[in-house]
Amino acid sequence: MTRWTDAVGEASAERYAERFTALAASGADVHGEASFCEQLAPPGAHVLDAGCGTGRVAIELSRRGFRCVGVDVDSSMISHARRAAPDISWVEQDLTTLHLPERFDLVLAVGNVIPLLAPGTEAATLVQLAAHVDDGGVLVTGLGLDPAHLPLESAPFGLVEYDAWCEQAGLLLVDRFATWDRQPYGGGCYAVSVHHRGMAASDISNRDSTH
Repeated sequence: MTRWTDAVGEASAERYAERFTALAASGADVHGEASFCEQLAPPGAHVLDAGCGTGRVAIELSRRGFRCVGVDVDSSMISHARRAAPDISWVEQDLTTLHLPERFDLVLAVGNVIPLLAPGTEAATLVQLAAHVDDGGVLVTGLGLDPAHLPLESAPFGLVEYDAWCEQAGLLLVDRFATWDRQPYGGGCYAVSVHHRGMAASDISNRDSTH
């Protein structure tokens, strides 16, 4: 039982998708995650949307020219994503035991994927995600840190624990923001984190300065 299913029960993929359709119709920007990732990865990069749900982010990144794979353990979510975008590769797998025959320039876990895993599986899941990040690639996550940003009574862990799990998995924190539009993080209750694999922070800074 994941924290997600414990909190919301059997979520309807259709209702979940309709929520974002309504937000978009109201004028809200529902593609902040895609815009954020577009600034990190080179054009045409290979992207894994881990815990993809109905495929909203992967579909938008694919529309922008990225090569995407989406994975989720929920069969109804994957079925919805396949109907919405049959040309994208959608995989039904548990992130805790994720095994794909490829690595990616960018692995993305948004929508509080990590906080809503089954209790005690966070470190193991990050090991699996890190194994799918190519050398020099990035893991990008969005984490709610209080009940206002989670469908939970309290946050199951904090950033200290999260960064330690990432480090154990071979991932180095290089950037953290408060929002998907890159507002600086100052200790608030939502964090967008960027962890790199196989590069020191100084190497990343030098690389970025030459582009």
